[in-house]
Amino acid sequence: MQRRQFLQLSGASGLALGWPRVLGATEPQPDRTYWLSLLQKLADPVLTALANNQLHEKMPVEARRPGALPERRKYSHLEAFGRLLCGIGPWLNLPPDATPEGQRRAQVFGLAQRSLANTVNPVAKDYLNFSNGAQPLVDAAFLALALLRCPRLWEAATPETKRQTVEAFRLTRRIQPGFNNWLLFSGMVETFFLQNGEDYDRMRLDYALRQHEAWYKGDGVYGDGPEFHWDFYNSFVIQPFLVEILARLGPKNPQYVGMETNVWKHAARYAVIQEKLIAPDGSFPAIGRSICYRAGAFHHLATLAQREQLPPDLAPGAVRSALTAVFHRTLDNPKNFDENGWLRLGLNGHQPRLAEDYISTGSLYLTSFALLPLGLSAEAPFWADPAAEWSSQRVWAGADEVADHALGK
Repeated sequence: MQRRQFLQLSGASGLALGWPRVLGATEPQPDRTYWLSLLQKLADPVLTALANNQLHEKMPVEARRPGALPERRKYSHLEAFGRLLCGIGPWLNLPPDATPEGQRRAQVFGLAQRSLANTVNPVAKDYLNFSNGAQPLVDAAFLALALLRCPRLWEAATPETKRQTVEAFRLTRRIQPGFNNWLLFSGMVETFFLQNGEDYDRMRLDYALRQHEAWYKGDGVYGDGPEFHWDFYNSFVIQPFLVEILARLGPKNPQYVGMETNVWKHAARYAVIQEKLIAPDGSFPAIGRSICYRAGAFHHLATLAQREQLPPDLAPGAVRSALTAVFHRTLDNPKNFDENGWLRLGLNGHQPRLAEDYISTGSLYLTSFALLPLGLSAEAPFWADPAAEWSSQRVWAGADEVADHALGK
């Protein structure tokens, strides 16, 4: 399919959402322009409010049923910040430059700096919850991963903010993780400590990794605990966390070399599966828990794309085209956002019945995880390669594709 035909089919255009007011009138990469417009749309309400100590005041908290609201209000604000920063962290980590995109990135970086300082400062109006209830462990881990993905932000923090961040993360050690993917949240916090020269609990890390090794079910997928679930948690959390943890732990601990080798085999297979799940129109199966995380269902595929470690069967231009189509399907509908630009419960529009009781407004910013490849320069193959059809487009257009097979078959 020619690039012009693909753009007409998918409706790919960054011109409708305002980014060109920042980038200028001419932009040679429509897909990147569109992705940047989404980043701006997601980031601006959260970071502008938090940087000004107004997140509690400005951010609405929506839940599926009124009875869930009191509990979710304790957690939703850290969810919004940790998850958003986790998705845009690699983009913020790009080196400064004088381009219009670089100028905008500098502005967002400044907002993120101020937001982090307020998040962990006990006397700030927007000091966020790191210890009341169990949920803070999850979003402290996402924030820890964000800082690992954006070391520039950590390096730019003041000594006081660094100290307060470490103290906030240490508070989460009081929280006992569930016997499931939550073990990796404890592991990620400890990985942050390890990476930044703090005392870390090696047992929490080792336990999380070895349990998931035991929960591997075959053909590139893990159980969420002892059982397998048909949902996207292999992508939301499990496989990206395994990849990110072992990338930092492995070089310092040769005992994990064999485990890391297996994790990468599984990661490659699961990335192939993820790409095949994206239908020709950018839709994907609405199955399992947390489907309101929208494009975040492809966190794993985006992780390997951003690390430039896609398996050979996945062409970067095709993966970009597929993820662009997913964004169109899950975020173009104006009903995805309220009148002030905050995300609303749903997958494609406002669909609160699709949400579980543990999901609220802040939870939804996990959709930003699919933006990870913006952390690649515009010259990287992911962005520079021509748009291309992905697997399901080729198959359903009648192409004679090679049959898919299980890992090792």
